[in-house]
Amino acid sequence: MQNTDDLPAVIYSSSSEKGSFLHVLTEMFRDLRRSRELSWRLFIRDISAQYRQSLFGILWVFVPPIVTSLIFILLQSRNIINFGETDIPYPAYVIIGTLLWQIFVDGLNAPLKASTAAQALVAKINFPHEALLISSFYMVTFNALVKFAIIVVVLIVFRLTPTWAVLFSPIFILLLIFLGLAIGILITPIGLLYTDIASALPILVQFAFFVTPVVYQVPDSFPFSLIGVINPVSPILNSARDLLTTGSITNIVPSIVVAFLTLGFLFLGWFYFRVALPIIIERMSA
Repeated sequence: MQNTDDLPAVIYSSSSEKGSFLHVLTEMFRDLRRSRELSWRLFIRDISAQYRQSLFGILWVFVPPIVTSLIFILLQSRNIINFGETDIPYPAYVIIGTLLWQIFVDGLNAPLKASTAAQALVAKINFPHEALLISSFYMVTFNALVKFAIIVVVLIVFRLTPTWAVLFSPIFILLLIFLGLAIGILITPIGLLYTDIASALPILVQFAFFVTPVVYQVPDSFPFSLIGVINPVSPILNSARDLLTTGSITNIVPSIVVAFLTLGFLFLGWFYFRVALPIIIERMSA
């Protein structure tokens, strides 16, 4: 029979092990694995709902960035705005850049959109909330594949022959998705509590568009040259576009730094989402 004097120590040891970082990490990946089937079902439901009630269906995936591109192409061709010379034909530069930018924006918006749509579900049913994040990733990846197909068409139309380095471009496109998801996951808990976040997000995205070298090259003169340093989207987007068109990356170091930061913030956002969501659900249900 166990000595009762040792019982507090046993309880303390068990509690300490349960609250340890390793235990929490194990639980996180266990729930991630458990949520695979549900996340796939949520993705199928969302993708069906998105296109079932849409007259033009999949066209909405790439029509907005194409229209945006045409506006800047017209402004440049009429010398209303002069963005300078580019290494490839300007229309191709703008269209590819805008499509890549939209991939990032899709990743940014997806977590909050998925969590908002599932508010009633998470309040009534206990399931791994990681399913919401994975289904968001599936949705963004699906739309990214459609945009990538348009990029291939642009390369063919403008006779841009990619080199073997184009095989690395999906890595940077995936990093764009991860970067968007990382930021989106971090703002989702606050966005669920305050609708101001969802209202302000399009305005912030529009501002970020103009301080990202989507339709122009990174300026050489200070302080505008900081756009390529401070803005984390800049090196990833430029690297993806360079690999798709010229087959080389001008400066790989910022891209590597942003890649590691992206993975770190993605994990941090996942942990924050996991801890904060039950508290937010309880507060919203009160």
